[in-house]
Amino acid sequence: MNISLLDVVGPVMIGPSSSHTAGAAKLAKTAATIAGKPFNKVSFGLGGSFAHTYKGHFTDRALVAGALGMSEDDEELVNSFEIAQQRNIEFEFYPAEIVSEYENTAKITFYLEDGSEYFVEGASLGGGRILITNINGLACEITASSPTIIVKQQDVKGVVSDVSAILAYDNINIAVMKVSRTGRGDTAYCVIECDQIIPDSVIEDLKQVNNVLSVVVVNIQED
Repeated sequence: MNISLLDVVGPVMIGPSSSHTAGAAKLAKTAATIAGKPFNKVSFGLGGSFAHTYKGHFTDRALVAGALGMSEDDEELVNSFEIAQQRNIEFEFYPAEIVSEYENTAKITFYLEDGSEYFVEGASLGGGRILITNINGLACEITASSPTIIVKQQDVKGVVSDVSAILAYDNINIAVMKVSRTGRGDTAYCVIECDQIIPDSVIEDLKQVNNVLSVVVVNIQED
């Protein structure tokens, strides 16, 4: 049986629980990165044990901290409510029925400054690990444990191959690629986990591909 140091001592973090604090902060931070636009309000729908213990375990403050861009080891995490108020960002928590096989789940909805809404669902798996399971209604699996590209595209022939060609040209190795769509010829998401950090130049090249609607990169690389 392989056991890592993380399994024994847990992640570097602020707070009492890797699942309810570190994982919550990473989940919200990743969700905010995926949403990718300024927001003036964020709501947290809490499922499973998150809904029952979120105050005692600092889950609420960790979620707000992550949404503000803080990491799980940021000493300011405990002051996230006050920091959000200083930035004029509203936040709220409510119990939610989230269909998931995981215990600690959240639906994070960002109310963007342009008037639109954007939601991300995910779970904290323990040890500071997370899994993003839904982006605006499209099912996905994003661990945020390696550099990840999220391409929103029109579901037409050639987009995935054009994206893959750009990565190959820049010597970026694809570890995992998954595509999901709302329907044939409709909107689709291509989620690509890579072995290397994605440079800004590559991100700009991907945005120029025909029928690509948006590109979000989560440049996280764990040891």
